[in-house]
Amino acid sequence: MVFTNTPVPNFVGKTVYHTYKLTGVIGSGAFGAVYRAVDITSADLKEYALKCLPKGAPHSQERRLQKREWAIHYKVDEHPSIVSMHCIIEAGEYVFLVFDICAGGDLFSAITEKRIYFRNDNLIKLAFVQLLDAVQHCHERGVYHRDLKPENVLCSPDGTQLFLTDFGLATEASRSAKHGVGSRYYMSPECIGSEIYFPEYSTRCSDVWSLGVILVNMITSRGLWRTAITDDDCFSNFLHDPNYLFTMLPVSKEANTLLRRVFTMNPFIRITLPEFRKEVLQVTTF
Repeated sequence: MVFTNTPVPNFVGKTVYHTYKLTGVIGSGAFGAVYRAVDITSADLKEYALKCLPKGAPHSQERRLQKREWAIHYKVDEHPSIVSMHCIIEAGEYVFLVFDICAGGDLFSAITEKRIYFRNDNLIKLAFVQLLDAVQHCHERGVYHRDLKPENVLCSPDGTQLFLTDFGLATEASRSAKHGVGSRYYMSPECIGSEIYFPEYSTRCSDVWSLGVILVNMITSRGLWRTAITDDDCFSNFLHDPNYLFTMLPVSKEANTLLRRVFTMNPFIRITLPEFRKEVLQVTTF
């Protein structure tokens, strides 16, 4: 998750619930702050990430949405590639969510700053399949993320392990009439809803589209298009030229063929997650 400013006090040095001593700030922004913390009751001073949020007023929409997000996360977090949320601690005006800490930061930094996946086929396969499995696990439990992007994926320092997080926009509805939910770069055309319109779109198929954009990011260390509408030159060129990705990006013919199955305008013929997983593992080189 990415933050830009903090609305909560600086709690560094404080101890939460007589257990978690906050030792530093990982990130902060409009909706809260994430602290590095140690469990002072454990023999090995195990580290955690504590997300601090202002507590929503009782019976408010903010409080309702907070509880909804936490319930959805709890529903899926037993998967090894989803960040575990251990407990929720209410302290006065604030709520602290206790998560496993991921020392490698987020996938966005791994892709754009460290570039650890660029021209590394084996690492891409190893890591991306974990993300596919995490999303498949969510879908099997009736949870659709709706905001899949590198900023919402954490990783180990060497990039070999990925962990899905941030279920703030997730839904338990397999069809949604609420268009425009998510992050524009990763949003499917039917989710945007301006040119390809369905009264209700498939949240399952829309997640698959977002995963395709993430795969392109990992392969190329670059973005794909700003938004999947015809006013975007890159997306418009892609629609008119089946080989646009192959000619404009450093991707192989195999990868181009696979991505064409992901980026279909008709979501109902889009590749499924099990097929996506199988095809990724069969690619010789990206």
